[in-house]
Amino acid sequence: MFAGLESRDKDPRKSLHLQEIDTPELGPGEAIVAVMASAINYNTVWTSIFEPVSTFGFLERYGKYSELTKKHDQDFHAVGSDLSGVVLRVGPGVTKWKPGDEVVAHCLSVELEDAAGHDDSMMDPQQRIWGFETNYGGLAELALVKANQLMPKAEHLTWRRPRRRGWSTPPRTASWSRTTGPG
Repeated sequence: MFAGLESRDKDPRKSLHLQEIDTPELGPGEAIVAVMASAINYNTVWTSIFEPVSTFGFLERYGKYSELTKKHDQDFHAVGSDLSGVVLRVGPGVTKWKPGDEVVAHCLSVELEDAAGHDDSMMDPQQRIWGFETNYGGLAELALVKANQLMPKAEHLTWRRPRRRGWSTPPRTASWSRTTGPG
């Protein structure tokens, strides 16, 4: 799509678009969150201009990791690594969160099965950035997160304030996604 163009000439509006997508199947340790606010950050911009690499390779590799992660390998990428919202459903084994809980999600998606990540999740060989290296991110109306990404939304904050710096905008349709490859 942007072959031969300098980074400054790549326009994210040409690769990001609104698209209806199916709600993913909920697996153990996961939650579906209705997104009330999200943010555009560097991960979103990099994904949209296919730099430093196309993230479809991340989705393909993650899709091969296990039966549970197959759902991430799609011909679209619902992007977004930030959200605040309301838990709609939780998967088996989720005990901390329940439907109706107001939450924010951080971007580290980690399997926590390898001992290397037990003391420091950043050392886990299966850590990924949610919405960048995984699908169903925070710029969708419904996002799929690991329950261990969730934190309670501070009660005194509005939906537009709980996220970090960046554009904080309510979702307008099913998903901002990318469906074209880099070529």
